[in-house]
Amino acid sequence: MNHLTKSVLVLVFLLATALPLQAQSVNITPERKRAIDSLALEKVRDLSKYISIIGDKATPLTESQRVIERTMELFMEGAQMGVSSLNRKGVRYYPVQKYLERLRALNYQRVNIEWYNIQYISDLVQQPDGRFVGVITIYQRFEGVMEDGMRYVDVTKKDITVYVERKQQQIGGRLIGFWDVLLGDIKVTETRRG
Repeated sequence: MNHLTKSVLVLVFLLATALPLQAQSVNITPERKRAIDSLALEKVRDLSKYISIIGDKATPLTESQRVIERTMELFMEGAQMGVSSLNRKGVRYYPVQKYLERLRALNYQRVNIEWYNIQYISDLVQQPDGRFVGVITIYQRFEGVMEDGMRYVDVTKKDITVYVERKQQQIGGRLIGFWDVLLGDIKVTETRRG
């Protein structure tokens, strides 16, 4: 074997043995878990605030676009948002960006969106890839008011998948480890009159 072949084999061996280490079980202390839970709930509250701003017809288009960009930073790539209505059966799912743009374009004079009763329904569970996954449930009250004063109101129960993973960032020449929380799919589990 020549030197290049040996080097490639050593590199392949190192990669093959290093990958399983990343997916090993990680113990999260109760204090760290509380901090992660708090961060996840904070991100869900931020999402609630951003959705209200985007849905508000008084929000200027440039501000709405800026808030959409901030909202996208909360999500995993490829996440989808479930949408339901009392006027049709079934739930439709849209990529988050498309959902936010549709929300901004709704044909109401005024839109009020309120999230409440935000709580974890499943504890964080470690996945084979090393990430932790949990579910937060929220209730959303949606009210759309037409120019003629007619109102559409519903309350939707939604489950938000939360992903927690360990990341590293180089700061001042040192690698600093931290836990990051991103939101995943948001599923509609129930829709009723508000």
